[in-house]
Amino acid sequence: MASNTFSAAFVRTSNGWSGAEVDLSAAEIVDDFGDAVSETLGLAGDELALLCVEVEDEWFAIARYRGEEEPRVFLSDAHAIMSDSIGELFAEFAGVAVDKENNGLGIRPAGDFELLSDLGVSSEELLELSMEEGVLPADILSVIAERLAFADELDRLR
Repeated sequence: MASNTFSAAFVRTSNGWSGAEVDLSAAEIVDDFGDAVSETLGLAGDELALLCVEVEDEWFAIARYRGEEEPRVFLSDAHAIMSDSIGELFAEFAGVAVDKENNGLGIRPAGDFELLSDLGVSSEELLELSMEEGVLPADILSVIAERLAFADELDRLR
């Protein structure tokens, strides 16, 4: 994994959110993300957990895990995933076919746009944030973390 990648997971508890940095460097398949989140946070069952990944000034992803539910993911830009293997895994997770020949222009979000809608960030807002010109992935994740009330945990880990 590139040194310019930041990844952290957050779990919602009765006392608010708690977070920890997650090492995804050994991830070879999409399921490894969920395993890393579970191990890092010590998940026991039906807790809601979010994995936030930002790659430099390129793209970000948010994966959502909850017990036996199917994991869900939002990828801010399907074009940016060609930069590394972690990006390719997130593209696979989001159901994006990686076309290395067509680098496309413009930002193309992918995955589950409703990922955070029940937590207070609508699909429209998530898309709007992702496609805003000149806003860095780290800044977008900070806005989302603020809305979901785990900004202090995110800042602590950065």
